[in-house]
Amino acid sequence: MAQVVVQVNDRPYTMQCSDGEERHLQELARLLDGEVARIKQSVGQVGDIRVLLMAGLMVADQLAEARRRIEELQDQINGLRESRSTAVNYGRTIEEQMADRLNSAAKRIDALALSFSEAG
Repeated sequence: MAQVVVQVNDRPYTMQCSDGEERHLQELARLLDGEVARIKQSVGQVGDIRVLLMAGLMVADQLAEARRRIEELQDQINGLRESRSTAVNYGRTIEEQMADRLNSAAKRIDALALSFSEAG
């Protein structure tokens, strides 16, 4: 386990994380510290616990919104996949119909050609 010292609300906190996750933990702490700074700028100093709670709720709200948006995008992707599948199937049906019509036309042309050659 690695130890990382992060700064949140102008205070150092020693945290543990898996080896290799140090940079990610520092980025998360910067995100939280940014929310703390915005809250402090908006409402002033309201105490460490309250400001950290408010910042945590703000980040949780952003996460919830991101999850909701991901679900919407997944629904759109699924709808597009269904539309694509329908279009591909429709295209195959049209292709088969055209092939049948061309085969039928070719047989009629062959029959006409044969009848002309027999008549002539």
